[in-house]
Amino acid sequence: METDPTQSPALPDSSWGTYKRLLAYVKPFWLAFALAVVGNVIYAGASTGMAAAMEYVIAAIENPTEDNRLLLTVVIVGVFALRGVGTFMSQYFINYVGRQVINALRNDVFDRLLTLPSRYFDDNAAGRLVSKLTFNVEQVAEATTNAVTISLREGLTIVGLLSFMLYTNWKLTLIFLAVGPIIGAVVSYASKRFRRISKRIQGSMGDITHVASESISGYRVVRTFGGEDYEQQRFREVNERNLKQSLKMASTQAISVPVIQVLVAIAIAALVWTMLAPEIRGGMTTGQLVAFITAATTMAKPIRQVTSVHAKIQKGVAAAYDVFETIDEQPEQDPGTYSPQRVEGTIQFKDVAFRYRDQLDNVLEGISVEIPAGQSVALVGRSGSGKSSMVSLLPRFYEFTGGDILIDDHSLREYSLKALRSQIALVTQNVVLFNDTIAANIAYGALRDCGREEIREAAAKAHALEFIDRMPDGLDTMIGDNGVMLSGGQRQRLAIARALLKNAPILILDEATSALDTESERHIQEALETVMKGRTTLVIAHRLSTIETADRILVMDNGRIIETGRHDELLSAGGAYAQLHQMQFSDQT
Repeated sequence: METDPTQSPALPDSSWGTYKRLLAYVKPFWLAFALAVVGNVIYAGASTGMAAAMEYVIAAIENPTEDNRLLLTVVIVGVFALRGVGTFMSQYFINYVGRQVINALRNDVFDRLLTLPSRYFDDNAAGRLVSKLTFNVEQVAEATTNAVTISLREGLTIVGLLSFMLYTNWKLTLIFLAVGPIIGAVVSYASKRFRRISKRIQGSMGDITHVASESISGYRVVRTFGGEDYEQQRFREVNERNLKQSLKMASTQAISVPVIQVLVAIAIAALVWTMLAPEIRGGMTTGQLVAFITAATTMAKPIRQVTSVHAKIQKGVAAAYDVFETIDEQPEQDPGTYSPQRVEGTIQFKDVAFRYRDQLDNVLEGISVEIPAGQSVALVGRSGSGKSSMVSLLPRFYEFTGGDILIDDHSLREYSLKALRSQIALVTQNVVLFNDTIAANIAYGALRDCGREEIREAAAKAHALEFIDRMPDGLDTMIGDNGVMLSGGQRQRLAIARALLKNAPILILDEATSALDTESERHIQEALETVMKGRTTLVIAHRLSTIETADRILVMDNGRIIETGRHDELLSAGGAYAQLHQMQFSDQT
């Protein structure tokens, strides 16, 4: 569903601006909203009618004729029936609108998350983002459903009752209204406090989700390293913070509502005292007096409801502000238009420099290398030397800050992101699998239309069939959250099968064999050597034995390439590579 609000250039500072933007999501459902308003009008009319009917009740009591008895019975049933119809229409249709708004908002937030650059996910914990998508968006529902229902229904009831009171005796009504500005001041103060506390509650809920998700997903590490006490303490701290803010919200609401009730009671007491004066009462009958007092006392509930609804509105506004902040985040820059079907795979790094945002020093400096199509290049060096940073620039997960990178003589920035990433298959040491079947994990995303035989062939080349065929449902076996049912080596082989099935001209292997045992590694190495033929391959490996057959080896240190050559050439040169090789060889013997 397209919604204009997502195109808003910046989030307004005022809460009214945020609420207005939120209400813009209601526009596509204006008919349901209009029916909810009609329901509220019926409810308000019936509530006013109940107060007005008191005049006829008194008349029927004083003069109990057959006509009066029948009229009174019809009035009572009619008023309550109308209230019932109004309540159904207002609640159902406003809830319909509210859930549709939540659905649209969730879609917009999730769609934006899928387009945001890597740095956004570096800066924001996954738990907090999930909290935005669930808890915060649900809080918006309060502002667009319950709050709107109560505001409309009770607000119209107040208008109806006031109109009836003004019609009956305008002097008495003005006395009742004298307390209005004081009530307004109390509501205004409470609203500001609600908004301030709501923002803190949103943040503390994000912290709760973040800490809980980390502890749950990393439960093995927590238990192995005795982190239960630490995690309990961490969770209790964020939970306590949430409790304190929630209690502040509850206390503000609990104080403001009775204060407003007392003010209304004072107004009603003043009313009763004044109306007993003959000059004010005028020619009002007993029935009219009772109807007037009934209208005034009936108004206490809707006034209380309308004032308490501010807490819900401020919660919703605070949540909407947070949600719109994510929607307004700048997506990945994608100005490129070049979209080749398939590249040859020649890669050039021209004096490339790169640093992560907010860092002063470059992670990569002066990287210049040309990799002909079909050549395999291995990157080696100590941890932190810049190997992973260098390959992460190719799919443009990060933007290089100096120099240029070209594929087939076209700068990466000339390619559209979709076209560029379709040319690259990636296998990392941190394998990501989904809670789905083995087949769906191999044929993931754009590969989902691949045939069964193609999937089996890719699995066979990755030496994965040997364990897949032992599974109860073969390729249709569900593997659990992030492949929890599989061993590290099995998960790695599925990731390699996925890359093989993609059949991209450029292959990135970032520690692709790190989770494999020696026997599996040998099988995978053979499969990788087969699949690397005819593809430009960049291999990152700590175990130098896995990259001895590479066409070229780049040795990196402190973000620079300090040596380049084949395995035997670098060994005979006796430089940094030879030292690394000697260290590993001596460790293994």
